[in-house]
Amino acid sequence: MITPPYLKAGDGVAIIATARKVKKAEVKAAISILESWGLDVKPGKNLFKDQNQFAGSDEERLDDLQRALNNKNVKAILVARGGYGSVRVIDKVEFKRFINNPKWIIGFSDITVLHSHVHTHCGVETIHAPMLLNIPNLSEQALNVYKDALFGKRLSYAVSKQTPLQLKMNRAGAGKGMLVGGNLSLLYSLIGSPSDIDTNGKILFIEDLDEYLYHIDRMMMNLKRTGKLQNLAGLVVGGMTEMKDNEIPFGKTAEEIILDVVAEYNYPVCFGFRSGHLKDNYPLIFGREVSLKVGEKIELIF
Repeated sequence: MITPPYLKAGDGVAIIATARKVKKAEVKAAISILESWGLDVKPGKNLFKDQNQFAGSDEERLDDLQRALNNKNVKAILVARGGYGSVRVIDKVEFKRFINNPKWIIGFSDITVLHSHVHTHCGVETIHAPMLLNIPNLSEQALNVYKDALFGKRLSYAVSKQTPLQLKMNRAGAGKGMLVGGNLSLLYSLIGSPSDIDTNGKILFIEDLDEYLYHIDRMMMNLKRTGKLQNLAGLVVGGMTEMKDNEIPFGKTAEEIILDVVAEYNYPVCFGFRSGHLKDNYPLIFGREVSLKVGEKIELIF
């Protein structure tokens, strides 16, 4: 996998929105933070467009993404907001100049589409991390780690504070492999498409938000039946946030559903990793070879 150049003061950072619309006032504070780090923030020309729930038409969102990919003066592309919409433009993106001049693509949730497509077709690392909109809400520690990821400081996580249930459910072991994944709903939706990912021998990260528990079961069963879970080197479960249930309960939490689906496999599994739809959404480098150890604490070393 290709590692794009890490950021340094003076570098250009493109701000685009490939999904939901965003207002200028909503990103003002975040842009100020990036500028305080010495970065040259370059908003897309269509960034604040508005078409129903989207940040402009498909053509306008595609244009901003393509311009950012092609611009040699842009060293990173930071997506302003998630929601839904990236999948509507991904098949029209041209990546040849991006491969010759790689740069960081940064975001999560709906941006799983970009992570997966770039992983499969370009062989370039990407950063699963907060959207521009979320940056001002990070704690001081999480913000520092976010900056470290962009500026090239090696990431290493040791998670010891977990709930008793998480500690009980974790499956001890160690594994090494390339880190892939993202939002479970998006990964599920991409199976069989040109943006599908190969998970064999890799460490898979998953997270999700605002899903019915039976949807989690359906998606996990689909990943299992399509071979996505069989040959993993490890499974890291991030935030399974604001899950919903029907009047007649499904009978399991999201974490219990996931553990049951992978029960027959013997790779390490950990729950409660601080990435996903959480206040402090810690960055992950997708496409990077990582080491995972699950025991009394969780270690993820890049």
